[in-house]
Amino acid sequence: MAETTLHPDAIRDLVEGRHGDPFAALGPHSTPSGQVVRTLLPGARSVEVVTRGGARALEKIHPAGLFEGPLAEQPYLLRIDWDGVIQETEDPYAFPPLLGEMDIYLLAEGTHQDIGRCLGAHPMTLEGVRGVRFALWAPNARRVSVVGDFNGWDGRRHPMRHRIEAGIWEIFVPRVMPGAVYKFELLDPNGSMLPLKADPVAWQAEPAPATGSVVADTAGIRRPKPLVAPGDPATRPMSVYEVHAASWMRGEGNAPLSWEDLGDRLIPYVKGMGFTHVEFLPIMVHPFGGSWGYQPLGQFAPQAAFGPPEHFARLVERFHEAGIGVILDWVPAHFPSDAHGLARFDGTALYEHADPREGFHHDWNTYIYNLGRREVRNFLLGSALHWLEHYGVDALRVDAVASMLYRDYSRPHDQWVPNIHGGRENLESISFLQELSRVIAQRCPGKLLIAEESTAFPGVTRKADEGGLGFDFKWNMGWMHDSLHYMEEDPVYRQYHHGSMTFGLVYAFSERFMLPLSHDEVVHGKGSLIGKMPGDDWQKFANLRAYLSFMWTHPGKKLLFMGGEIAQWREWSHDRSLDWHLLDEPRHAGLQRLVRDLNQLYASTPALHALDTDPAGFRWVVLDDAQNSIFAFLRQGPEGTPPALVVVNMTPVTRSGYRLGVPFAGGWREVFNSDAAIYGGANNGNGGMVHAAAEPSHGLDASMALELPGLSTLVLVPTES
Repeated sequence: MAETTLHPDAIRDLVEGRHGDPFAALGPHSTPSGQVVRTLLPGARSVEVVTRGGARALEKIHPAGLFEGPLAEQPYLLRIDWDGVIQETEDPYAFPPLLGEMDIYLLAEGTHQDIGRCLGAHPMTLEGVRGVRFALWAPNARRVSVVGDFNGWDGRRHPMRHRIEAGIWEIFVPRVMPGAVYKFELLDPNGSMLPLKADPVAWQAEPAPATGSVVADTAGIRRPKPLVAPGDPATRPMSVYEVHAASWMRGEGNAPLSWEDLGDRLIPYVKGMGFTHVEFLPIMVHPFGGSWGYQPLGQFAPQAAFGPPEHFARLVERFHEAGIGVILDWVPAHFPSDAHGLARFDGTALYEHADPREGFHHDWNTYIYNLGRREVRNFLLGSALHWLEHYGVDALRVDAVASMLYRDYSRPHDQWVPNIHGGRENLESISFLQELSRVIAQRCPGKLLIAEESTAFPGVTRKADEGGLGFDFKWNMGWMHDSLHYMEEDPVYRQYHHGSMTFGLVYAFSERFMLPLSHDEVVHGKGSLIGKMPGDDWQKFANLRAYLSFMWTHPGKKLLFMGGEIAQWREWSHDRSLDWHLLDEPRHAGLQRLVRDLNQLYASTPALHALDTDPAGFRWVVLDDAQNSIFAFLRQGPEGTPPALVVVNMTPVTRSGYRLGVPFAGGWREVFNSDAAIYGGANNGNGGMVHAAAEPSHGLDASMALELPGLSTLVLVPTES
């Protein structure tokens, strides 16, 4: 072998793939005898260095494929003979440090708000050479290499430069193009090889069950045009259709629809049904479809089965063009334990807590993000901003907030660690959520944060600067549980559970609420919404019509999981399409029409939405008629807009001549009746119009006598006169 000035220990570490500073040994270097170039190319028969002055063979200084030779000038190419196949390429080790000093400073500080553009894999042209910049946070790794089809998955080929001040590893690999599959090969602090790791900040991934990351054309993903929605969201109608992208509708062979095909079908459906928003269960890369996306590993990449990321961006834009907002479920609470993922990423508890009493969810077999670590917070903040800014989504619904807020969440008394004050509140998570809301308000004005939070934690929707968490809306889980429990009761027993329907108004204005009938209520043996309703089939449909109508007229924004609007009998399954054939039956089509008409009524009636979060927008008329299971209330809008009277009869008995107080005498138009024949009802009611006389009742100046169909909800508004 030829002589070299490279130390034998450095040679050994290079050929064994253990060198932690490859740029100190490979590439162009000055020696006492002049400029030399070194390259490690295991399996190469020979290597030449090619400059403007010609080509010159490099000498093999180690049989494992380490070459060295004089370098007359720069720039240069390496001409490699792979056993008869000739490759010419630039030398990755000839390029200077890639990330700027400000990027490194902000990454180290944990305040870089665009790490999706900084870390991961990004095609670019550097010094006139096309290729890909790879960058990874792994501060405790002894060595990191990028591996892929472009280097035979050999970790000795492309060990990365360590920017030790921020724990970042980086390299520019020439001539790699978008579409290349890659992972990272890491040695832990003890020098042991870890399982190959997917890129935590990859913009694209292989379709499952493959686990590789994919170089995306990150510069080519066009940011969707924003949806213009002026004013306070609390005063606007907000009716959300919750969708699992893989099972809303299936294609041939039960295959999920692509983003493009889904847009062709879903957008006109949501628009036609009158929903203002669509909410997707997590579409971030997740290894197990049965998690529905709630155990994601790729916090920056859309699930690959539906198409490339630019197609998802276009889907968001198409929704915006139709006037529909897009909400994504987002999971910053925990992540799965898959070996190729974030778990013990560099051989240490990097993203998770080291102590399992803080860092492991036994319920879900997942790790808990260590939100006390600034780089982990930065990673998650970067993910949130990535979806809101680069993909233009309009809101994030943060999953499992309750599990984040309490250190003893779902834990035995001796299996949790108190906070620094000895309490159960997770101060680090609270601080993170407050920071998240502040950053989004600053960077993405008009974008919303919605909390799935099931406890009585105070101030979820209070501004962070006022001591709250800073969410815009909170799911009202209490209303959902209480009202569903009431509806499951046989009507004859509902009089004993009357408070389940009225209690929600005790706290309805303590937060800015959204009323959810979500996917969680139609899985794990809970059955479907229509299946929860008591009675024969006619009564089941009448109950569901009355219940959905009560929900749409109750204070709070609305959310309905797909399938609820067609009264699907079967419990939802992520492995099959909704039962769209049911719409061939009039009663199912009638319920779908009811939901569509409720959306139209809700959006066009300020009294039903403008003061959703203001107690001035609600007044009980009949609160205490438990014996007849009747509820009546007034919804009121801004000054100058008419009120709406809502009357709910939750027994199958028609009540005739039922007198109710109203604010003023005159004509009141029956604008909605859930018992109408077009919805599958018996068509009982008030013929579309009722006259209120100046006879005080229920503390109001006028009153009228109504016909209340069994199992129905009515809505009446005063006529113009």
